[in-house]
Amino acid sequence: MTSTPHPNTPRWLLEVTAAAAPADPAAFEEQRQLLRTVAVFHPASRTWGTYIGALDVRALIVLQRLYGAAQQFGTEVHIQAIAAPATWNGPCFTEAGELAAFAAAEADRGRQLGQLPVS
Repeated sequence: MTSTPHPNTPRWLLEVTAAAAPADPAAFEEQRQLLRTVAVFHPASRTWGTYIGALDVRALIVLQRLYGAAQQFGTEVHIQAIAAPATWNGPCFTEAGELAAFAAAEADRGRQLGQLPVS
């Protein structure tokens, strides 16, 4: 569930970062143009970053573009759950169960859709 939390409710985000792949200037610019629509570029570290606070259409677009860049250019993408900064005003995950379900799904990444886990 995503919602506007009560002040004492833990708030979580998925922090998504992408490290620029080494590329010639034209390929780097193509990579930059693809990712600038979904993440903020940090020139000093040559990384893009964004937060996901809801598994919605926007999140799917962000992930598709980042993983498209990874496939096309070799961009390195990382996702981790973090506590939402106090200044975050967007949607956030408020129940530990959501992130636990996400982590479980990540652990089952090699499993076919609809296939039950082996016990």
